[in-house]
Amino acid sequence: MDSFKDKLAVVTGGGSGMGRELTVQLAREGCAVAACDLNEDNVEETARLARAAAPAGVEVSAHVCDVADEAQVVRFRDEVLGRHAADHVDVLFNNAGIGGGGSFVNDRRETWERTFAVDWWGVYHCTRVFLPLILESTEGLLVNTSSVNGFWASLGPGMPNTAYSTAKFAVKGFSEALIEDFRVNAPHVKVAVVMPGHIGTDIVMNSRRALGEPDPEAMSDEELEAWRPALARVGATVDASTDDLRHLLTKVGEDFRNNAPLGAAEAAGIILDALRAGEWRILVGEDAEAIDRWVRRDPGRAYDLPGATRRAGDG
Repeated sequence: MDSFKDKLAVVTGGGSGMGRELTVQLAREGCAVAACDLNEDNVEETARLARAAAPAGVEVSAHVCDVADEAQVVRFRDEVLGRHAADHVDVLFNNAGIGGGGSFVNDRRETWERTFAVDWWGVYHCTRVFLPLILESTEGLLVNTSSVNGFWASLGPGMPNTAYSTAKFAVKGFSEALIEDFRVNAPHVKVAVVMPGHIGTDIVMNSRRALGEPDPEAMSDEELEAWRPALARVGATVDASTDDLRHLLTKVGEDFRNNAPLGAAEAAGIILDALRAGEWRILVGEDAEAIDRWVRRDPGRAYDLPGATRRAGDG
């Protein structure tokens, strides 16, 4: 897609991070955008920023939608068609995602399944619901956000990441499978898979809200204590007071955003530039490129990291 001008794009997870930046940058280019998010205040702020950046007459709409719920996605689609007076959609960015359910062994089943539902079923539901409208475009594009954890299923030694990684592997496989499907059955539609590394977003804090977890400031001492083992695994002081734990939980999310090697605006720019160039496999960030090279060089040893725990049967 050489240009997004005069197109209609749908962006999920548009309330913050890459979703917000994609919405703003698309609107600035003259693309109408319908952005959705779980958080109404956040997505309304995104729409305000995008309208301020857009040329006159470019429509930007904000919607509340849990992409894990197909009925809400159907409602979102109907709202988009009504708000934009449209009979087709040109681009769908399946960008919404949360973290959680790191351990299949120890984490709550509800947390694991909620994370998987947003990260995989959200992509599936949105693609299933919006694809008929993309097929009506003369030049349709489906953009699915996977992750480096879609080809390397770990956060490093001592930090399993099973729900997120499983979902992101599914997103990558689904996207690649659609290449031939579209080529045969809908040659005017293209698909791209985006695999970011560490991007400066609010995913840590947003994930807590999406999983129904209270803000650290509102956590009881018992709820804070439940976080002690996880914080210890990432180097936090194990004998910290509950007040210190509360501060640490807040700081983890802020540090993830503020200390990332690549900001959300830069990441969105890389994605849009790659799409204009016709790329379908989009690595975002030097860390993503490095991990990709490392895994491809010796896949059989991709998880043999310094300090990683080896168990019987690992060889």
